[in-house]
Amino acid sequence: MKRMIRLLLLCLALVPAVLYGPAALAGEDGYTTSYTYNYDYWGDLRESPDAYRVDQVLYSATLGLETPMNKPQSLYVHGSDLYICDTGNNRILQVRRENGGFTLTRVIDAVKGASPETFNTPSDIAIDGAGNLYVCDTNNNRIVKMDSELNLLREYLKPDDSTFDQNLSFLPKRLVVDSSGRVFALATNVNKGLVKFETDGTFTGYIGANPVVITMWDYIWKSFFTTKEQRSQQASFVPTEYENIYIDSEGFIYATNVNFEEYDLMYDNAKPIRKLNSIGNDILVKNDHYPPIGDLQWVEESTDKGPSKLKDITVLDNDIYIAFDRTRGRIFGYDPQGIMLWAFGTKDNSEGSFLGPISLEHMGTDLLALDENGCSITVFTPTEYGQLIYKASDEYLSGQYDESADTWREVLKLNANYNLAYIGIGRSLMRQEEYGEAMEYFKMAFDRENYGRAYRYYRKTLVEDNIVPLVIVVAALLIVPLIVGRIKNMRAEVEEYERKKHRK
Repeated sequence: MKRMIRLLLLCLALVPAVLYGPAALAGEDGYTTSYTYNYDYWGDLRESPDAYRVDQVLYSATLGLETPMNKPQSLYVHGSDLYICDTGNNRILQVRRENGGFTLTRVIDAVKGASPETFNTPSDIAIDGAGNLYVCDTNNNRIVKMDSELNLLREYLKPDDSTFDQNLSFLPKRLVVDSSGRVFALATNVNKGLVKFETDGTFTGYIGANPVVITMWDYIWKSFFTTKEQRSQQASFVPTEYENIYIDSEGFIYATNVNFEEYDLMYDNAKPIRKLNSIGNDILVKNDHYPPIGDLQWVEESTDKGPSKLKDITVLDNDIYIAFDRTRGRIFGYDPQGIMLWAFGTKDNSEGSFLGPISLEHMGTDLLALDENGCSITVFTPTEYGQLIYKASDEYLSGQYDESADTWREVLKLNANYNLAYIGIGRSLMRQEEYGEAMEYFKMAFDRENYGRAYRYYRKTLVEDNIVPLVIVVAALLIVPLIVGRIKNMRAEVEEYERKKHRK
């Protein structure tokens, strides 16, 4: 009897898995307990092999700091050097990576020749091609530029311009520097886009302002159902500010945005990741079934289980971009077409997890994730599975299409549900003009756009390869009826002539 009861309970426990699939056996927040996952064509979560593993975790003690880190806010990588903005201690830590280890080489807490010399909540750092350092010295209301010996070269202060509200403080919190030495800063309370300074320090305006989204109801209500006094007291419709920025090797600025309505995400109106060109237009490519928004499933109107809020972003040399989610501590990788490569991570105090995800950087394909609450940097290195994904992408970009297809097939051996592998093989086959076979792989990936493109080329090739027989057939279809008709007419004329001749 007890065995029957146990069997019945086991069957009841398995009912959700049978009816709803693997996601039904997930944790209480609706997500699988697997560390790494992806989404299929229908937006359902699918477990996958780990793309990254934890290599090491850096703490204050690991780096030999007498004063522990306090609320660090940002990471920056320059060559083999890692810079940590230890914001709560008003200093920047320069750490060198050598032989697989990290060693503290310098503590930067002052600028020679500046007034004041010491930092006040430094929140971000960047380095130009000449080795000059730029620091967002937030509560000193400035950006400082200094040489490698920390001598002051220039200060970027509050713009003395009518477009900048002079009643507001200049509070730069993030910055990037392009190859020409121009500075683009993200400042608190500035909602007109990124503040732009030329090489000589001149303020020249803003770029990349978030577009204003005004519903028809908002407009009608404000225009017709409020008094002039009420309208003057209401906040204006203004675009929201970005959360973080990163500049890639080609000078494009990637920006993340966490201020949006949940229902705008799936319709690509929120645009939490943007790629800005030189005039501030968003040119991010989105060729997947869903836009790059992080998790595709969430609990509506929830703070800790709601949509992904991408706190930071970094871009590899092969244009693969990787975003850091503060909602659940996820790390999301996307290829240049906007297709999700993998997602992993969670929020807790275990190794490879985060309490307060705040900043993300990379060294090669290794990822460095900063936890402001745990005051730690987790170093992730790619697994064999992750390395194969990068290898296949690099081979395709370098024109090695045969090799790329072979590598994607190796990926499929590790994860048969990986749609990007089917798409990657299909792309490689298209480049080799094997359009019929490419169509089969796109079909398996439910990639209608590429399938349609392959079909058009397949049809075009089919016509070109058979043009002579087609011309002959068409000509026969056109000419033979004409000849037959002509013969019939001639025969009719002869018969008519013979009848007339006999009558005479």
